[in-house]
Amino acid sequence: MGNPMQSSPEVLPKQQMATFGFNGWTLLALCITGLVMVPILTVATLALFPTENIWPHLLNTTLPRYFRTTVSLMISVGLGAAAVGTVTAWLIARYRFVGAGWLEWALLMPLAIPAYVGAYALVDLLEYAGPVQTALRGVFGWETAGDYWFPEIRSFPAACFVLTFALYPYVYLLARAAFRDQSSASDDVAKSLGRGAVARFWRIGLPLARPAIAAGAAIVMMETVNDFGTVDYFAVQTLTTGIFSVWLQSGNAGGAAQLACVILAVIIVLVSLEKSARRRMKFFNLSTLHRGVDKTQLTGRRGAIALTLCALPVLIGFVIPTSVLGWHALNHLDEWTNPALIKALLNTLRVATIAALITVFAGVVMVYGVRLARSETPKRLLPITSVGYAAPGAVLGVGILIPLAWFDNRLADAIWEQTGYDIGLILTGTSAAIIYAYCVRFFAIAQGAADAAMGRVSPNLANAARSLGRNRLQTLKEVYFPLMRGSVGSALLLVFVDCVKELPATLLLRPFNYNTLATLVHEQASLENLSQAAPASLYIICVGLLAVFFLAKTNK
Repeated sequence: MGNPMQSSPEVLPKQQMATFGFNGWTLLALCITGLVMVPILTVATLALFPTENIWPHLLNTTLPRYFRTTVSLMISVGLGAAAVGTVTAWLIARYRFVGAGWLEWALLMPLAIPAYVGAYALVDLLEYAGPVQTALRGVFGWETAGDYWFPEIRSFPAACFVLTFALYPYVYLLARAAFRDQSSASDDVAKSLGRGAVARFWRIGLPLARPAIAAGAAIVMMETVNDFGTVDYFAVQTLTTGIFSVWLQSGNAGGAAQLACVILAVIIVLVSLEKSARRRMKFFNLSTLHRGVDKTQLTGRRGAIALTLCALPVLIGFVIPTSVLGWHALNHLDEWTNPALIKALLNTLRVATIAALITVFAGVVMVYGVRLARSETPKRLLPITSVGYAAPGAVLGVGILIPLAWFDNRLADAIWEQTGYDIGLILTGTSAAIIYAYCVRFFAIAQGAADAAMGRVSPNLANAARSLGRNRLQTLKEVYFPLMRGSVGSALLLVFVDCVKELPATLLLRPFNYNTLATLVHEQASLENLSQAAPASLYIICVGLLAVFFLAKTNK
């Protein structure tokens, strides 16, 4: 007989894993964390150990200009979006006026239009040969640009303007929820002291909603740093355009990684300041009889002012760009059947669908594995996986292409030596790199949705399933998934829409002669061919409207 104290080889690894609080699900969650972090770690490694160190050259030449422009753009857009989003949120949350019902969700519609699409439409409308300046010359008899003054369209202020009205809904959405949740008690006290509407906004409403506004403004500034299409079209040199210039034009991956690290440092500072502000400013409702503030009816001149203030952002951020693109599309109907457009549409649907499915599946597995872990290590690693959403697409492009290209070449060489068959580049030569970038970039959306949904499921249900003989996989499939189906579907939609709109990572990672809708729009608009860019832009807008409809439905 064998020694009963001796463990079999099959059992020992499981016992060792259990000793450290790990199981198969937890290890799978750790592997997903590693895959999400690979691009960030690659960027850091390339920056610290570049093949050709051009950091001193960057520091003495272009980096200060890139940094100043980026920070100025962030602050300008952040303040502008905060102002527009806060004012509109206050009016919608606190007042009733003509059109307030449809404006409540219409104010989210600019989210359906990528900022770079809005930039192309604005330039087409306001440039020298556009309809506005042409009409002015016709009305007043002006003949040349020297006869009148008109603001420069492709400029830094124009970029700030476009980005502000494209991104303010992030602030509006959070600020509106904050204003709605405020109690009427403090508002009633202020009224009894004779404070008017403006004073109540500055003294009570705004301070109580400041954490939400700060969170929205931080998201806006991160999206501003991530933007490439708008700033490139307006010839505004930022850190993101610097990455494209240093890598694609100068051929220096190390220098691009060093610029990417500067962007990551800026993002980390933004996130830290936002979290610090929220920790320092926490407000609690001490009343057991919480009652929301009753909306005030606005009529006459005040109602007209409120309607105008809320309608202008929708007009500038959605109606005008969509109308300009729609006019081009209707006047060039043959472009809708362009083979290049159909191919880009199919590419977009394919990569966005695959990326959304993989991302949401990985997010559910990650959260489930962390919940099953008895060790604290996976739980501490969970927030780190959200760094991809904060990292701009250009940063992820740098961090993904280098390791995948290395792996691709080593794999192709090994197979060639063994079989004599050249398989080519199976990752960087296909859309696989783009899908990987999308998964890393938007993993935080899936992980956050899965974590929130799974947190609402009582542990007693899972324990009951386990007591009935269900294993962990069966418990996830039969207990958790039916209860999280709505959240999982929402995450799939949001990730899909963001993948469709993503431009910087796609530009850096796409194979030769491969276009998505976003890159096709950028390519045609860069050639001043808006008629060919219009149909693809409208496709992107239609997909974006799905997300806006969902947000409006779930945030009533």
